Amino acid sequence: MYKYTVYVYAICKNEMQFAQRWYNSVKEADGIIVLDTGSTDGTDTFLAACPKTQVYKEEISPWRFDTARNRSLEKVPEDADICVCIDLDEVLHKGWRAAAEAAWEQGVQQLSYRYTWNFNDDGSEGTVFMIEKIHSRHGWKWTHPVHEVLQWVGEGEPKKARAAGIQVDHLADNTKPRTQYLPLLEMSVRESPEDDRNMHYLGREYMYYRRWDDCINILKQHLQLPTAVWADERCASMRYIARSYKEKGDNDEALRWLLRACAEAPHLREPWLDLARHCADRKEHMACAAAAERCLQITQRPDTYISEAAAWGSLPWDLYSVALWHTGQTEKALEAVRKAEALAPTDKRIRANRILMQKQI
Repeated sequence: MYKYTVYVYAICKNEMQFAQRWYNSVKEADGIIVLDTGSTDGTDTFLAACPKTQVYKEEISPWRFDTARNRSLEKVPEDADICVCIDLDEVLHKGWRAAAEAAWEQGVQQLSYRYTWNFNDDGSEGTVFMIEKIHSRHGWKWTHPVHEVLQWVGEGEPKKARAAGIQVDHLADNTKPRTQYLPLLEMSVRESPEDDRNMHYLGREYMYYRRWDDCINILKQHLQLPTAVWADERCASMRYIARSYKEKGDNDEALRWLLRACAEAPHLREPWLDLARHCADRKEHMACAAAAERCLQITQRPDTYISEAAAWGSLPWDLYSVALWHTGQTEKALEAVRKAEALAPTDKRIRANRILMQKQI
C-alpha cells in the first residue's frame, strides 16, 4: 500500500497525560522512536509497550532541545525515507501518512504543512502557520538550544514541497511553566549573536517577563542586524517595542514605533490593530476608526507564526464599531458591531453594544 518507509521520532519527559492520544495519532508510521529524558510518571513504560515503538532513555545535561532532538534522530534507522518529528502534546490528523507520501516526490527532502499552535476559548483555531518538521533521514541537524530549527547540512539546496493534506494540532498543557526558555534563549543569543531569529525571540521573551527595558534594547539590536530583513518579523519587533514603551508610560514613543510597524509591514493586520487599540485607549476615535478600517481591508491571512488570532477575530470589528459610534457614524457602527458579534456570539459586552446602538438609531 505504501511506497516509503516512515518513522516518527520524539523527545519526552513526564507526559503521560498525552501519551495515548499522541500514540493514536502517529501509529500509521512504520516505526516510532522516543527519547525519554527522565520521566518519572510512567510515560516511558507506557510507550515502550505500544506496537512499533522503541523507547530510549537518556538525560541531557546541560539541557538543550537541539541536543535532545539530534539524539532522538540518531536512533531512526539509516534506511528510513521519511522522518516525522512531533512532540507528545501535538496530534497528527488521521490520513497524514498518505498525504506525506503523496507529496514526497522523487528527490523531496522536506515537507511544509499546516500547524495550529493554539485554540481560542470557544474551540476555534487561534494562531495557525506552516511548519517543516517532516524531512529526509540524512542531511539534517537540529540547531539552537531552544526554538530549535532543522538546518540543512547536506550538499546543494534541499528540495521542499508542501503537503496540503497534513494537519498538526498543538494541544499543550498551559499550566506547564516555561521558565527554562529565557536562560536557553540568552544562551542561544550568546552562541549566535548574529542570528536575527534568536534575537527576536529573546526580545519577545523579555516582553513576556515584563522586562520592558531589556525587551526594547534587544529588539532594537534585532532591527540593526544585517540579516534581519523579513518585514513581518521586523514589524513584530517594532510592535513589541511599542508595547514596552506603553507599559513604561511613554505613549508618544509607543505611537512612533506603532507607526513604524505599520509602515514596515502594511500588508499585515497586526500593526494596524495595535495602532487602533492604542488610539482607542487614548480616546482618539477618528484615528482608531481609520486604523481599524485599514486593518479590516486586509483579507488574506498569512500562514506564518507572525499571524495572531486576535487580528482575525472579533476585535478589529469591535474597535471599529465603537470608534464609528463615537464619531457619529451610527449606521456603519451598527453594521460593524453585528460583524463583531457574529465572530464572538457569547461576548456579552459586544452584544450589549449592539442592542444599545439598535435602540439609538
